[in-house]
Amino acid sequence: MRAAICDMVTVARYLNLTMVVPELDKQSFWADPSDFGDIFDVNHFINSLQDEVKIIRELPQKFSRKVPFSMQPISWSSEKYYLRQILPLVRKHKVVRFSRTDSRLANNGLPLKLQKLRCRVNYNALQFAPSIEALGKKMISILRRTGSFIVLHLRYEMDMLAFSGCTHGCSDEETIDLTRMRYAYPWWKEKEIDSEKKRLEGLCPLTPGETTLVLKALGFPRDSRIYIASGEIYGGEKRLAALRTEFPNIVRKEMLLSADELLPFQKHSTQMAALDYLVSIASDVFIPSNDGNMAKVVEGHRRFMGFHKTIQLDRKRLVELIDLLEDQELSWDEFSTAMKELHEGRMSEPTRRKAIAGQPKEEDYFYANPHECLGAARKRREKLKHTEI
Repeated sequence: MRAAICDMVTVARYLNLTMVVPELDKQSFWADPSDFGDIFDVNHFINSLQDEVKIIRELPQKFSRKVPFSMQPISWSSEKYYLRQILPLVRKHKVVRFSRTDSRLANNGLPLKLQKLRCRVNYNALQFAPSIEALGKKMISILRRTGSFIVLHLRYEMDMLAFSGCTHGCSDEETIDLTRMRYAYPWWKEKEIDSEKKRLEGLCPLTPGETTLVLKALGFPRDSRIYIASGEIYGGEKRLAALRTEFPNIVRKEMLLSADELLPFQKHSTQMAALDYLVSIASDVFIPSNDGNMAKVVEGHRRFMGFHKTIQLDRKRLVELIDLLEDQELSWDEFSTAMKELHEGRMSEPTRRKAIAGQPKEEDYFYANPHECLGAARKRREKLKHTEI
């Protein structure tokens, strides 16, 4: 959501168009009825960008009498596509509505001023609504009372497992339920999926059990304060049993806040995710079990804040090591050593994005590493290193 909004602001600025405050998708799996203003601070969004693009709350009445021309821009397009293909449509129809906005702007090759505008929108203009900001700050304050804390983005949720076809560790009955769900959603295009093949390719979220082994092998102490950022874990507390046994100091938002405080956010999964986002960017260490959109955008935000540690798990090699351990082909010490060596240099150190011509899905995502915007973050990092020395 954040990335799509940033991209559309950038397109509007480049084409010198007026932008209407975005409508949010209410038809997806989560069926969240939240509007833009329920999640983001609308006034701040409009006012903070007024020197770049004109943003209005709703379509003027003279344009709202007829259904606007609607279309899906081509994914991963350059700014030239919008200039040559989209601007003529706006001139013809006066109003154009984009029905899809995810991944519609290229990662690389855009003018520097547009890349920096994407960052400005993401890190300045898109502030959460005051109610979300206040509750997020309270959660962070509670977590900080006992010192440092880790955020584990444990994306082991029913929608992710059904969509990805990843059923490693699931019972036959659970696998049937997840498969049935995948076929029930027509916009999930991939239906026949080889779960084990996908897992060995590193394309599945780690299970809570696999995550437990990873945390132990990387040397996190048993008393580590771990906040789980996620919706409902598939399989409930039973699936978290091994993780809780090894790391008993695990908390979730429901343990930090009262039922009354969370009541306004119930059945609003996007607002719940916003709370997780705030805690995630504030944590001492962020560990995503899957490289989905939220994990990538959080990683980029943490880089912008000063290259705060995000452990980018190498899931392909990692599951190979786990299987060797479970087959008793590796001792625990060998497994732990291999795991630590594997993740040296995968802690969000300053680096440039990898660009792959013609393969935007395979290259590094702009919002995970917006290196064009990180000069000040590098200086903060070097200053911190000097202070520590």
